[in-house]
Amino acid sequence: MNLLETWTLSDSMYDEIEEACKTLYIESLKDLPPDVRKAMQKAYDKETHEVAKSILGTILKNITTADEQKNLICQDTGIPIYWVKVGNEVRFDGMRLEEAIRKGTERATLEHPLRSSIVHPITRKNNGTSTGYRIPVIHWEFTKGDEIEILMIPKGSGSENMSYLKTLIPAEGLNGVKKFILECVFESGANPCPPTVVGVGIGGSADLCAVLAKKATSRPVGEPNPDPEIAKLEQEMLDAINEMGIGANGLGGNSTALAVHIETAHTHMTMNPVAVNMMCWPARRMRATVKQESLKISY
Repeated sequence: MNLLETWTLSDSMYDEIEEACKTLYIESLKDLPPDVRKAMQKAYDKETHEVAKSILGTILKNITTADEQKNLICQDTGIPIYWVKVGNEVRFDGMRLEEAIRKGTERATLEHPLRSSIVHPITRKNNGTSTGYRIPVIHWEFTKGDEIEILMIPKGSGSENMSYLKTLIPAEGLNGVKKFILECVFESGANPCPPTVVGVGIGGSADLCAVLAKKATSRPVGEPNPDPEIAKLEQEMLDAINEMGIGANGLGGNSTALAVHIETAHTHMTMNPVAVNMMCWPARRMRATVKQESLKISY
């Protein structure tokens, strides 16, 4: 029997991860991923609505200006959300890793500095660090491999306010799922700063479904679900959403959404939950990949 070869995060690596998370937060707010840039350019090129084309042109200029001035793409620094995927060949202290992520988030806010958007839910007090009780949000995933991947998503409130969950009954079928998705996009209107990425979760429990919808928004724009049936549904929903004519900033046009991304999970036989999570046009993200002897920042 072969024993699994493993490696352990060193003390210095936790410090490197803290520094990396500081970088992830700052750079995700400034440097738009190439797939988002390409999708925005494509939307501009095919737009036939005069007002929408002007708005999309302004968005493209906004991206270029942020690049040139090394400034934020949007003033909303969002809720800091991290997906941490850990390979089974890595040994680590979960509390230390979580603390490194938290400290990196705080340092990004204080040292850049960034606007802190995080407040107490009742008193609305802002401690000025973009952190608080249970914030940043950290999702853990475990997989095979010898690395840790930390994906950072700063989620602005304009799009996060447009979040929906409904537990359908099986009798409503696929048409019920489609109807709910379209109703959510229609109700959202201009609020999530379209053209959006529409994240959809189908199945699981109510809480898992909502997480899946959020995770779906982090996929590279236009990258289809590997399941052909789900990919087909994504394209069908994208076509239907762009027929609505909501358009850029809700003022009409061909591009209400840049993509529809769907993630699924098996569920109980008497239910079928569906969640929709909207992502504004600056679909911001940045990731760090940690290996035994290296740490790399990428999109």
